[in-house]
Amino acid sequence: MNTPPHPEPRAERPENGGATGAAVVGLARQVDDLTRRLDMLGPVNGRIDELTQVVAETAQVLATLAARRRPAAAPSWLLAPAEPEQVAQLLDELTEWLRRVFLRYPDGAAVVPECWAWHADVVEELLWLMHGWCAAYQGPDASVQLAGDWHDRQRPGVVNRLRKSVGSCSIEAHQTRPGWGAPPGAPAPVPGTRHTDLIVDWWATGREQTPPEPPTDDRVAQGSIGGALR
Repeated sequence: MNTPPHPEPRAERPENGGATGAAVVGLARQVDDLTRRLDMLGPVNGRIDELTQVVAETAQVLATLAARRRPAAAPSWLLAPAEPEQVAQLLDELTEWLRRVFLRYPDGAAVVPECWAWHADVVEELLWLMHGWCAAYQGPDASVQLAGDWHDRQRPGVVNRLRKSVGSCSIEAHQTRPGWGAPPGAPAPVPGTRHTDLIVDWWATGREQTPPEPPTDDRVAQGSIGGALR
């Protein structure tokens, strides 16, 4: 007796593709929706990239400006290096500036005595005032505002302090000052320049010691300035 073969079971197909088909269709719709959303964000992403570039460039510009506007440090006479050449350069530059600028003001000429270079505080005051003038008139950020501050505050302040510390002007000083009778507006000569070599040697090599005695006119005429150091 032959047994009829068992028929192979057929996979049931749920109506409309069953649960799996519905999930696939839903997923496809979500992907399509996300794709459309990403397409809409395309211009926004481009704008973000542009803004990032702008921010980076702005930061670079600000850093450059900050570096340019950083005030330059003025050299200090009180902390000058113990090198005669550098001390001489500081004093030479200051002397020239005094002649060309500071001593053109009558009150400035009145408060700079013959012995000004022996007063370290006076040299320090005049040195930073010179660099304040350079920053106001010649520096990378020179401006009318800085020049006004120099005239209104810095220069008068130094003049007042020098007047208190090293004396004030008098009629006798005007009558006997070198250069009397010079054309109006001509700068007064810088006093004490014949002693600058003596000051350079002392300040560069022995500023902690007693300052040298200023030589008399006879010793200067005889060329014996160096004797004051011995």
